Amino acid sequence: MELRDLKQKNINFQKKWLKDDPHFFEKMKEGQDPDFLVVACSDSRVCPTTITDMPPGHMFIHRNIANQVVESDESFEASLYYALVHLKVKYILIKGHTGCGGVQAAWDHNEEDGLKSWLAHVKNSLPTDRESRDWTPEKLSKFNVLHQVEKLKEHPVYQKYGEGVPIIGALFDLGSGELDVFDLDTLTNDSSALNEVKDRLSNNATREAR
Repeated sequence: MELRDLKQKNINFQKKWLKDDPHFFEKMKEGQDPDFLVVACSDSRVCPTTITDMPPGHMFIHRNIANQVVESDESFEASLYYALVHLKVKYILIKGHTGCGGVQAAWDHNEEDGLKSWLAHVKNSLPTDRESRDWTPEKLSKFNVLHQVEKLKEHPVYQKYGEGVPIIGALFDLGSGELDVFDLDTLTNDSSALNEVKDRLSNNATREAR
């Protein structure tokens, strides 16, 4: 797509929504009332509203490489606070995807100067038992999502303001377009995956306390 195409795409966007509701944009400027806070990967192929066919106004979205929950990230903390305190979202959705470049780069120990600081967070969200299981890219992405769900439960802002707001994990399949939405009980028939995530979190907390 060329830069000059952006304006035409925007015109098409306006026509699409005004066709069904001539007052659509007048209503939008009155404010937002999203049901979801979505924590998603920055990957250009996995826009949360696009893959769920959601109109504007239904998802408040925070995106970063490999959909990480990082307690020291001020931008994420502000997004979480605003979503819970001001927007009163009903759900938090952490959405990963297959073929995640951030997950794979961390798994492969990428040390590029421009990436390694962030990839350190991703690496801390991945399994440590490289040899005992067949860690396919899809399993790594799902493990990463599960890890973020557990981390978010412990986030100080969620602890203080998130009562009654469920945290849901999801994995978008780039090959099929399917969004696999799961909770911790249905993520896997093998409970060892969840136990390993909890062990990983415990080990990370111990290291940080030293």
